[in-house]
Amino acid sequence: MSGFEASGEAASIASVTDRVVEVATGGAVTAAHFLGDTAVFVGAEENATLATLSGETSTVALHGGAVLSAVTDGKRLISGGDDGKVMQLDASGKTEVLATDAKRRWVDNVALHPDGAVAWSVGKVAYVRAPKAEEKFFEVPSTVGGLAFAPKGMRLAIAHYNGVTLWFPNMAANAEFLEWAGSHLGVMFSPDNRFLVTAMHEPALHGWRLADSRHMRMTGYPGRVRSMAWTTGGKGLATAGADAVIVWPFASKDGPMGKEPAMLAPLQARVSMVACHPRNDIMASGYADGTVLMVRLTDGAEILVRRNGTAPISALAWNAKGTLLAFADEEGAAGILPL
Repeated sequence: MSGFEASGEAASIASVTDRVVEVATGGAVTAAHFLGDTAVFVGAEENATLATLSGETSTVALHGGAVLSAVTDGKRLISGGDDGKVMQLDASGKTEVLATDAKRRWVDNVALHPDGAVAWSVGKVAYVRAPKAEEKFFEVPSTVGGLAFAPKGMRLAIAHYNGVTLWFPNMAANAEFLEWAGSHLGVMFSPDNRFLVTAMHEPALHGWRLADSRHMRMTGYPGRVRSMAWTTGGKGLATAGADAVIVWPFASKDGPMGKEPAMLAPLQARVSMVACHPRNDIMASGYADGTVLMVRLTDGAEILVRRNGTAPISALAWNAKGTLLAFADEEGAAGILPL
């Protein structure tokens, strides 16, 4: 990828702001995803906006209230809402109800497995429905804070208070419990299946090496980590929550244990969102002042995608090919950058 310059006093930062295709979403945006080359901006309430590089947009109704969670595999988007529904959306704008909670309780979290299985949570219960298989459920000790499928095998991580439960829906064996005091929210497996990381309610991450359940504490953040993303190949974990992007090293067998993280793209504003390029050592970072940067991980070189002076960035996403970057702020101002 060309166009990067080292930023600093001697060199003004390169800018691609003039190449951004602006998108009007009509309301607050909580997440961005791609279905093929169509960007999907998930609204805080009811709707999603589908947008293409040509500037065409369409609005699709997802839920009868707040949209609480959304995830995609690039072919379909799965969302959960406070109307008790699990919805599916494809790139054509077609929607389908996958599940409805019998008591219309909130669907707080959703997850997608590469083979097409869908997971969702209601209160303390996690549900899994695999293609051509019956629905299964598992109850954990407290409200589910996050869900993630392992990249290999049928294993679901269920984050909750005081730890994470690893559940194998297709096996009768007891679930495995990874303990650490506190409230665990977002959860992610490393792409190589060796590590599991959670974002805590406090300003910290916690991790486990799955081979031996060894703990990894990742602390020092001034604020809660609301966004994290694996760099290409899973060599590092980029995180929001500070005035720079904190990238923890995961290439070695011990992960970040005993190592200092890299600090990239510092600004006088808190990092609110991160998204890593699917193929190259590049990431996008969004900030609480509305700035969006592209950053080269190898040397920290920066490109300005969007100037500051707006609401905090609340959504960032790359398409699967890494040729498009979508972003949006908390007030719904959004854009797509072609690379």
